[in-house]
Amino acid sequence: MEASGSRGRSGSAVPKRRRGVGAATGSGSTAQSLNDDILRSVFSRLDNHFDLARCSAVCGSWNRIIETAHLMRDLYYKRNPSARGSSSNISVKSYFEMLAMDEHASSFSRGPAEAFQWIGHPIRATLCRMKGGSILTGVGDKILRLWSAESCKFMNEYNVPNSKTLVDFDFDENKIVGLTSSQICIWRRSEPRSVFQSGGASFNHGLCMSYADPDVVIGCEDGRGFVYDMYSRSCSSIYRLHSSPVTCLALTDDQLIVGGSTFGTVAIADQTSGQKLGVLKSAYAPLAIRSLSFCTNSHMIFAGSSAGYAHCWDLRTLRPLWEKRVSPNVIYSTCHLPGDTATLGVGGIDGVLRVICQRTGETIRCLLVDADRPAEAASRSRQQIEKKPVRRIDPDAQVDSIPRRLRPQITSLSVGMKKIVTTHGENYIRVWKFRPKSS
Repeated sequence: MEASGSRGRSGSAVPKRRRGVGAATGSGSTAQSLNDDILRSVFSRLDNHFDLARCSAVCGSWNRIIETAHLMRDLYYKRNPSARGSSSNISVKSYFEMLAMDEHASSFSRGPAEAFQWIGHPIRATLCRMKGGSILTGVGDKILRLWSAESCKFMNEYNVPNSKTLVDFDFDENKIVGLTSSQICIWRRSEPRSVFQSGGASFNHGLCMSYADPDVVIGCEDGRGFVYDMYSRSCSSIYRLHSSPVTCLALTDDQLIVGGSTFGTVAIADQTSGQKLGVLKSAYAPLAIRSLSFCTNSHMIFAGSSAGYAHCWDLRTLRPLWEKRVSPNVIYSTCHLPGDTATLGVGGIDGVLRVICQRTGETIRCLLVDADRPAEAASRSRQQIEKKPVRRIDPDAQVDSIPRRLRPQITSLSVGMKKIVTTHGENYIRVWKFRPKSS
């Protein structure tokens, strides 16, 4: 009678390998033969979040083990002990969001930096916006230009209709919205020509705008704010924000309009009720509020003023949290990465790029590009991107002793993941890229 096992070529019986056995003794065993407890033990010894992420992507069972064992959460707590107890359950997505924010803030605070700059406009560019890996620049000539934030390469160009002069703009993944003194213009990201221009004279002397689909809020010289609905393509409401010109605007996620003024006050209005909720004031008036930035996660409003002060108010209490004079001159722009509650980028007339702490207003670092401006490029088709070194200066350094050619004024800045784009009222654009300190 033949043996129950199959026979090898020599005729001897070869026993069948039982499932789940042989991981330690038999050759040819697979990871699938390991039970959940063994896999959990193996995964818990990984000390790199990317290794855990790769393992979780192998198959559904591995992902289930890593997820149910809260290994991502435990690794996060291991690296951030102070965060333990702040959240009872951290998902893989939340873990990586926190990790990305930590790395971003750490890069801004301590990591090395380098700058890339190129001639981007025929005359000049005074404003920039950065979102979703793209940069939009303009104001100063009759075009807007879109660039890759990663490679700095040209992507598209948009023509301002009827020789109008833009005063502000913003964009998202689908469209670009521009403001002239009396019109709203809309472009599709894929088309160079404007697909819509608002008609009539619903507002005059528009000075600034803020866009959050489907609304555009326009701040005007007479102190009023006009809300323009993108779907109906008409003005849906008007607010009296100030008795002086509205200099800057921000829209919050909970339908609040925040507007700065030349008198140094910031008005808060509720789009839902149409009521003006309050006015934020500075202890250092008279000054003009030149820029606004809202942090959704912490409900804080940040502002830069004409006297070089950076300001922070709590939107829930309408009370100031801190006011610091971080620059001897006008601050034109304040901005932070959405989701970041640690750092704030600040730039202005003295040309120093500053990173300050959102919680205290203290200056973390001051940066300059340690090189002259780029040579003129013959055409955009031969775009020359030059890499420039960045050096750190002491926050208490006498900025006036540094040559002006090394610190051109920063007319606008926008923050992305480990990047800041700046314009300087001239025809070139600059992208500052930061790296983690350990790299």
